[in-house]
Amino acid sequence: MSRIDYSVWDHIEVSDDEDDTHPNIDTPSLFRWRHQARVERMEEFQKKGDEMKKGLTECRRKVSEAQKKVQELTISATDDAKAELSKAQAEEKKLKKEERDWEKRMDDYYREEKKMPWNVDTLSKDGFSKSIVNVKPESREETEEEKEEKHKTFVEKYEKQIKHFGMLRRWDDSQKYLSDNPHLVCEETANYLVIMCIDLEVEEKHALMEQVAHQTIVMQFILELAKSLKVDPRGCFRQFFAKIKTADQQYQEAFNDELESFKERVRGRAKIRIEKAMKEYEEEERQKRLGPGGLDPVDVYESLPPEMQKCFDEKDIQMLQEVISKMDPTEAKAHMKRCIDSGLWVPNSKTDDGDEKEEDATYEEVKQEQEETKKE
Repeated sequence: MSRIDYSVWDHIEVSDDEDDTHPNIDTPSLFRWRHQARVERMEEFQKKGDEMKKGLTECRRKVSEAQKKVQELTISATDDAKAELSKAQAEEKKLKKEERDWEKRMDDYYREEKKMPWNVDTLSKDGFSKSIVNVKPESREETEEEKEEKHKTFVEKYEKQIKHFGMLRRWDDSQKYLSDNPHLVCEETANYLVIMCIDLEVEEKHALMEQVAHQTIVMQFILELAKSLKVDPRGCFRQFFAKIKTADQQYQEAFNDELESFKERVRGRAKIRIEKAMKEYEEEERQKRLGPGGLDPVDVYESLPPEMQKCFDEKDIQMLQEVISKMDPTEAKAHMKRCIDSGLWVPNSKTDDGDEKEEDATYEEVKQEQEETKKE
């Protein structure tokens, strides 16, 4: 529950309640006139502030679009993109200047607002009806299923914004974007950026990976700061940027060390993923190659004696007949059976009495052909 701070009454405008007017003047009427005039001034001031906020928001939207365009043109390698890049950069510079002008006007507006005396109308606003304590409440540990579902829902809703944050380069741009989108300051954003880094490295987009890696560590440092302060991370990200921008050498070195370590971990993880994908691909290809007996022709070929390998290389049946005639019959049968099971050798057997007969028939057929060749 909120507690009233009675010290504020020292700053409240009291001229409306002071009965120091002439006795012949209707004091209640005068109070109503003064009150109405003050309300109109407040409404006009509020309207002015709303218009300025709207203008600043629109300007930031344009800056965001311009930055995105510059990033896209920077990545693109076409001649048209290179020609448009300078124009896009000039437009971005112009919009950023406009953004700074809007921010200066907003600062002036807020300073003017603070100087305004408090009165019964300002005290009755919603802003004074509740207290907001920026301390992270204790919560139960989420299950893995809950975390996974939470991450999935969050990414589906904010994927585009997370990717935009991942492509920002300047400290000020990152701080402003998080100010406009404080819901991004969370574990889900950090986790998505990690996956995004690995995906980019797998795709061999190394420069982009390093850029997103930088923003990943930004988010990680903010989350770690929130844990150390035991506050909601949305309430302390400005402290991170204030510290990192003041060129605190020790803090900057810690940030850079963690960034380099993270990039190495990403490269290692990407390498493992690529190797796994290659193994899966090779296994799929091997399964496609399997012969009628379930053997891989590549494995069978490599297990054959060099003389038999040469026969298959040159597709020379006569040479194969000669090689088999010189081999031990049992060994020859074993090799021929494996060749049939892998599809290396397609038998032309005249018997259908099973594998063993087929194997014998094939061996005998090859041997018979070899003998007939000798007779000729």
